[in-house]
Amino acid sequence: MIKAVRGTRDLLPPETALWNFVESAVRDVFRAYNFQEIRTPVFEDTALFSRSVGEETDIVSKEMYTWDDRGQVPKILADAVTPEDSARYSYQSLTLRPENTAGVVRAYIEHDLWQKGLSKLYYIGPQFRRERPQKGRYRQFYQIGAEVIGPASAGSESPARDAEVLEMLATLLDRLGITDWNLELNSVGCPNDRTAFNEALRKALEPVKDKMCADCQRRTVTNPLRVFDCKVPEDQPIIEKLPRISQFLDEPCRAHFEAVQAILKSVGVQFVLNDRLVRGLDYYTRTAFEFTHGALGAQNAILGGGRYDGLSESLGGPAAPGIGFAIGEDRLVMSLKESAEGVLRKPDVYIAPLGPGMNAEAARLARELRRHDLVVELGDESFRLKKSFEAATKAGAKYILIVGENEVKADAFALKDLAKGEQVSVPRAELAQRIQGAR
Repeated sequence: MIKAVRGTRDLLPPETALWNFVESAVRDVFRAYNFQEIRTPVFEDTALFSRSVGEETDIVSKEMYTWDDRGQVPKILADAVTPEDSARYSYQSLTLRPENTAGVVRAYIEHDLWQKGLSKLYYIGPQFRRERPQKGRYRQFYQIGAEVIGPASAGSESPARDAEVLEMLATLLDRLGITDWNLELNSVGCPNDRTAFNEALRKALEPVKDKMCADCQRRTVTNPLRVFDCKVPEDQPIIEKLPRISQFLDEPCRAHFEAVQAILKSVGVQFVLNDRLVRGLDYYTRTAFEFTHGALGAQNAILGGGRYDGLSESLGGPAAPGIGFAIGEDRLVMSLKESAEGVLRKPDVYIAPLGPGMNAEAARLARELRRHDLVVELGDESFRLKKSFEAATKAGAKYILIVGENEVKADAFALKDLAKGEQVSVPRAELAQRIQGAR
């Protein structure tokens, strides 16, 4: 038997009802903040991610699904291809997207969205990383994200944009019923700040790097900031003693961060400062943040994001400061499961046709009831009454509606409340109102 590939999974009912509930709430909240949906391809040119996410990040160096585009001349034959033939071959390297911010910014540049001022865009869709599967983490996983990007003249670099995004996320989590979330906040400064910070990190790491894991030993040379991504328990005491980015912020970055905090306090969004929070992608500048939830255990981040003021320029676009985030939808749904009662809408009524020719009558009645936004499950005229009751109970229907020859002639139908055991005869014209009244 062929099974789903390791690190992937099938989403099945009734869990998909919870996913739909989450995505519906997301769309409603984002609409209130004037965000509009964007859909980008699930694979992009590999260079998009190496230039934006960073060559030395774990995502690019270890986790991406990358391949040579179909039709490429085999590398072993590359030297034998004539200049005339080479134009016929594609040498493009493609990658399944490991995150979506880079793709959104690429689309922003490609379609000249910067000419329209401030863009507020959101997406919902799958991402792909070849990492070790664990609780709430998959190799095909789903993200909900949003980006605010545009020319500085449109207010894109204002701390008000950062605070609005964070307040929107607090509103969304509250709307979903996740009330015990925690917001961790930091500023990772500008490139100049990080140059000085990286130099200080290198000096601090030099005498202790040999005591750290192999990944951290590599990072101390290639990108010391990535040491803070380390999850190895034995390395944490060393990391705790390293310099802090807050010591290296220039005055504009410090003022920006203080303004973000002031706005959050004014709207009542609780947060804690965490100057070890750097996020895992190289394009972040200034504000960085994570929302965490205790129900998820040690890997407790539900979502994270931050500002990326230089990303557009690094991809060949115009100056376009921006801020965004990504929600791990798999983990968000996991945090909701314990409080998900009532999300799945079960059938309001099960229609039981009894006897030959009653399937058509039952279908007609079902069509009428569904027009009133009722959830209807249909039985079959071949079922005996006992089997229809069993099917209605199994489906979780509140009512069973009997459709037999006598009921059709009277244009009134036996409606039984399966929980209370009460049965009444209801005229066709009153059925929808009667069933709706019990919801």
